[in-house]
Amino acid sequence: MIPRSSRVARINVPRFAGSYRRSFSDTRALNNYDATLKNLKIGKHTRVIFQGFTGRQATANAKESIEWGTNIVGGVTPGRDGEHLGLPVLPSVRKAMETLKPDATGIYVAAHQATAAIEEAIEAEVPLIVAVAEHIPVHDLLRIHSMLRTQSASRLVGANSPGIISSVGKCRIGFQPLPCFEPGRIGIVARSGTLSYETAGSTLRSGLGQSICIGVGGDILPGTTLVDGLKILAEDEDTEGIALVGEIGGNTELEAAEWIKEYRAKTKDPKPIVALVGGIQAVPGRIMGHAGAFALPGEPDATEKVKALQSAGATIINHPSRFGSTLKSLLDGSTPKGTGIAPGAGQQRRGMHTYRRRPILYQGQNAAKQALQKRSIYLSQQTALDLLRVRGIRVNEESMGATERLLAVSINRSTRNPCIVASLTTDAKDAKIFDFEYTRGSADLPIGPIAAALGLDRDSTEALEQLSHLLRELVSLFIEKEAFLIDTRIAETVDGVAVSRARLGFDDAAHRSCGRQADIHALRDVDREDPAEVGVEKDGIVYIKLQDGNIGTLVNGAGLAMNTVDALADAGGRAANFLDTGGKATSETVKKSFEVILTDPRVKAIFVNIFGGLTLGDMIARGVVMAFKDLHMSVPVVVRIRGTNEKEGQKIIAESGLPLYAFDDFDEAAAKAIELANES
Repeated sequence: MIPRSSRVARINVPRFAGSYRRSFSDTRALNNYDATLKNLKIGKHTRVIFQGFTGRQATANAKESIEWGTNIVGGVTPGRDGEHLGLPVLPSVRKAMETLKPDATGIYVAAHQATAAIEEAIEAEVPLIVAVAEHIPVHDLLRIHSMLRTQSASRLVGANSPGIISSVGKCRIGFQPLPCFEPGRIGIVARSGTLSYETAGSTLRSGLGQSICIGVGGDILPGTTLVDGLKILAEDEDTEGIALVGEIGGNTELEAAEWIKEYRAKTKDPKPIVALVGGIQAVPGRIMGHAGAFALPGEPDATEKVKALQSAGATIINHPSRFGSTLKSLLDGSTPKGTGIAPGAGQQRRGMHTYRRRPILYQGQNAAKQALQKRSIYLSQQTALDLLRVRGIRVNEESMGATERLLAVSINRSTRNPCIVASLTTDAKDAKIFDFEYTRGSADLPIGPIAAALGLDRDSTEALEQLSHLLRELVSLFIEKEAFLIDTRIAETVDGVAVSRARLGFDDAAHRSCGRQADIHALRDVDREDPAEVGVEKDGIVYIKLQDGNIGTLVNGAGLAMNTVDALADAGGRAANFLDTGGKATSETVKKSFEVILTDPRVKAIFVNIFGGLTLGDMIARGVVMAFKDLHMSVPVVVRIRGTNEKEGQKIIAESGLPLYAFDDFDEAAAKAIELANES
């Protein structure tokens, strides 16, 4: 039995970084956040400050951005006054607002400091706040969204975002690779950083360039969405065509499809929109690199998103290198040509080879197998039930197989609120969603309507009291232990409502970034996980085995890694793994990646797909050569290098004298990798 650290009759909101507190009576009436959308219109006029200005990352970024033309007017380092890079340094954001009057702030601090920095910027009413940090705890962001809904001064981009950049206005707030960006005609809105860089590079090679690129980021709860970006780009005078990059997780692509449909119906000469959705081949239930790249109960898969966007009138492609040529054809009034233009959403499904798609929730006899596919933040079934028992929740495993209903506490990504998911069946697609205000917890839950959604007798005082107790404890667990999913099956027994099964997902960022919830993460059972996947976590590598593949993949960036697996499948190949080295791959992480890929005996060829943004192409090439020699590799390696220092990297590969094959074109590289894998 697991001891219970605390038991409360009402919700105690965890104390996170920062000191913001506010009473909420009716958040819907106070919600003026949409009024801040105009703050995304950055350009030459935009006065920018940096928080964490004197830090190493901020300093390097500021030097590049200033040289490029960004109007950086100073920055903030707590407790300091003076100068840095010849610009003012102030001790607080409020002081900076009074003195420098900025239009935007870029937050360049670590994840454990980012929450307080974002809160400080909101309280100082900075018009645009760009948060680039990964691994900000999701419950910190839930509370930040509670703040954002009550005001109409500040707009947040991020977290886990590459930032926002105006090529036309020479304004960069983020860490986008500047060689990819030149003034032009295409607006980009993207969830993936690396895919947005490759999209920019593609438009540049096609002679189109870019107007504005909005990186909404890969977080579970971004401050700006794909729809927000579309609204800005549709109105922007410099934007003639739009590139949209989505991925698995959430409903934002479906919302974008609805917006596109309405926009095209109401607009006489709508701008062409070309879209890509990463994660067609994603493993159900796994988090594919980005914090938000997974499906919560009831959320659509990538194929549903592709179909919705195509039905709305967007042109679908399957690789970011095709954005430029496709948009150019559409702007010229001709029909796009070439492979990868999807005449039907089904094209992106060709070559499916990952674990058979199934609903995210339990599948009876398949439940044990599916549990092994989950990321480590999911606890075992028995541990999950024990956590519920110690909170006074009735558990009756013998009721499994009876008429079960779905009752979960999760996150509504569309509203950026926690929510109750309730269904008369075990299918989340049939569920009703009940949002609640994060800072109030279970205080105002509509018990009667939730009971009706579950098929319980809403006129029974006893049934409502049991449900109220159950919800109070589930919400308490969700908030106290920083879960993103408390997923249960409930059934009626002779003694009342009981939980028959449970799946609990906890935010690893709370522990990784802030050292919170150590007791929960100590419950992780690594013996149930793949040792190869676990072994590279400490190196910042996300490695997930796929089923029936023979091509190892090594990619920098989660979005690009997902798309690489998808595009290989479209070309007739079979990836053996998903591997994201992270957006800042180094020679050492390349070597570690090769090592883990080679533990899989199915791998007959390795496909290295690098888009050099922050990662330099020549540095990656040297890492590939070094790893090939040090590991005495016999498996052939195909290397596709694009972006920063791509020619230098390709030359290093070509002149290495090793069985390495260098390409810059994705189709040629993929074809070679497939050929080599099938020859072995």
